[in-house]
Order: sequence, then structure tokens, then C-alpha cells
Amino acid sequence: MNSLKILIAILVFNFSFGYAQEKNVLVFHKTEGYYHKSIPKGIKTIQELGKEHNFNVEETKDAEKFTTDQLKKYSLVIFLNTTGDVLKLQQQKAFEDFINKGGSYFGIHAATDTEYDWSWYGKLAGAYFKSHPKIAKAEITVKAPDHPTVAHLPKTWTRVDEWYNFKNINPEITVLLNLEENTYKGGENGENHPIAWYQELDAGGKSIYTAGGHTDEAYDEPEFREHLLHSILFALGE
Repeated sequence: MNSLKILIAILVFNFSFGYAQEKNVLVFHKTEGYYHKSIPKGIKTIQELGKEHNFNVEETKDAEKFTTDQLKKYSLVIFLNTTGDVLKLQQQKAFEDFINKGGSYFGIHAATDTEYDWSWYGKLAGAYFKSHPKIAKAEITVKAPDHPTVAHLPKTWTRVDEWYNFKNINPEITVLLNLEENTYKGGENGENHPIAWYQELDAGGKSIYTAGGHTDEAYDEPEFREHLLHSILFALGE
């Protein structure tokens, strides 16, 4: 009987250890263009969410992390306000391999202002940044109210941020949130202006993107923090 209890304890430990290993998240925040001053606040927020909800968070702006061996440690890579050409060719191939083996991606705000010459990344992110007007208050319509990443939000969500216009929008995305251009000035995408979306990837992972997160204040908003949390958990398969 004692031997059986020991065996069960070992199996439970091994399962728990493996599960913990699967919940490693890398926050990547390298910039070769505009640097968002809210990046440190974004990192701190994700670290806090990790401690509160049992996933491990590492952060880096070092593209040398993008090797096949190093990326194997993670289930999710978050591109937090990255800008410009942040990965070299071999690093791009390593990230493609990560996604092709079931890894997940979460892009926040300027993640779409990244790697314009790497079309694979543009499809993964779901679009490329085109332009933006001044920071303003605007209304957002929840398009998928049953989805866990936005289920906590009111049908019409009003908030202040820097609102991106997009180009090369991937037709395979599923829209979570739509920005209502008649509620602010400077929109260029028309009635169908996605501002958060996701994709189920062929290898089993997920790609999710939210355009919020330009300002420090965004990361103090309870509704936006919860949107970030559930986006991470969704990407992790929770």
C-alpha cells in the first residue's frame, strides 16, 4: 500500500512539473523604431498577472533568445510594443519553427508595427500598422461576447488609447473587438475596423492581437488588464 502511495505521489509530481513547464511565457520588447514609454509598465503588468494566475514570465529585448533550443522552453511569446525589424533571418526561422511546433503568439499594440518585410509575421500578427490619429476616447463594439478574452466587457466599451489604422488585414482572423470610427476622428478602415482578433493556428497554437496598450494608464484599467489576462490564458490553452 505504501509503495502504491509513493508511486501515485511521483506520478502527480511529474504531471504537475510538466504542466508548470508548459506555462512559460516570454515577453519580447525589442524596438528598432519608436520606443513606447509604457513598455516597462506593460512588462510589470504581465509579471503581476503571471504571479496571480500561475504562469511564469520572462522578459527580454535580446533577439538572441530566438533560437530553436531557447524557444522550446515557452508555450507563448508576447510581442509587447515591438517596432521595426527586430529579428534576423535565423531568428525568424527559429520563431517560425516555434509556431509550427504548436507555440502561440500574442501581439500587443505596436506588435503590428513590426517586421514589414517578413510577410509570414504579418499573417501571424493579423495585420500591419498603417497610421494613427492623436490619442482619443472612442467606442469599441464587442463582436464575440462569448469569447473568454472579451466576455467580461460591456457590449460597447468606451476607453482612451492610440487607435491604429491597419493595412494587409489577414482575412482568416476572427474579430473580437471592432473600433467604431464615428466616435472619434482619424479612422481609415471604415465600418469594419478590427481592433482585437485571434486565429487558431494549424499546428495547434493560437495567435491573438490587441491594439490597446499605448499608454501607461491602459495597464491600470481593470477591464484592459483582464482582457490581457484572458488573452494570455487563451493563448496558453487555458
